Amino acid sequence: MSAHNFRITLEYTGGKKEADPPAPLSFEVGNHDDIFEIIARVRGAGRFEHDEAAALALGMKLFSEVMLAHRDDPLFAPIAAAYREYIAAFKTQMRAAGEAGKTDQGG
Repeated sequence: MSAHNFRITLEYTGGKKEADPPAPLSFEVGNHDDIFEIIARVRGAGRFEHDEAAALALGMKLFSEVMLAHRDDPLFAPIAAAYREYIAAFKTQMRAAGEAGKTDQGG
């Protein structure tokens, strides 16, 4: 069992499939991080719009947890090293943006 367990729900809210929208999809996943905290940090960095920040953080965490669970699968071999570099750079930039936001706010 993972350190944190989540239920993810995807619900169609409009667009091209107005006549026959798909039923909501729900699934459960585990993650070694608290995804809510990660989303809050990415939102707090102020680099992305509120919903974009949540989508980016959630997508990255879901993808990376599957990749970690299957680290020996050749499917992930071409991107594993690059993704690790990207995550390190992403964290650095989010921290810097968050700190800049605190400074701008007088904190």
